[in-house]
Amino acid sequence: MKRALQLLALTVALAAGAWWLAAGARAGWTQTSVPVKTIDDVTGLEGIAYQKKFVPGIDFLGAALLGAGALAGASLMFRGDAQPGFQQKHNDSNQTINT
Repeated sequence: MKRALQLLALTVALAAGAWWLAAGARAGWTQTSVPVKTIDDVTGLEGIAYQKKFVPGIDFLGAALLGAGALAGASLMFRGDAQPGFQQKHNDSNQTINT
């Protein structure tokens, strides 16, 4: 369970980073519309129109990394996988202690 949570945390962090880079990698806040310059055909004046488009910002990346950190932190609540057949030898005698 511990290893599964750690791998899930790594997957979430890598997927969020890759998607953030692929979708625009905005260093500011997330935008849901972006300005697009337009030129009026009749007058020739420039104007700004807004196009609906989702561009994830650094806040999106931070939230995803915070979630990945929470998963990694939750993995610390579980013990490591025991190695079956592991034996520890006592120094004073030849007795084998199974742990």
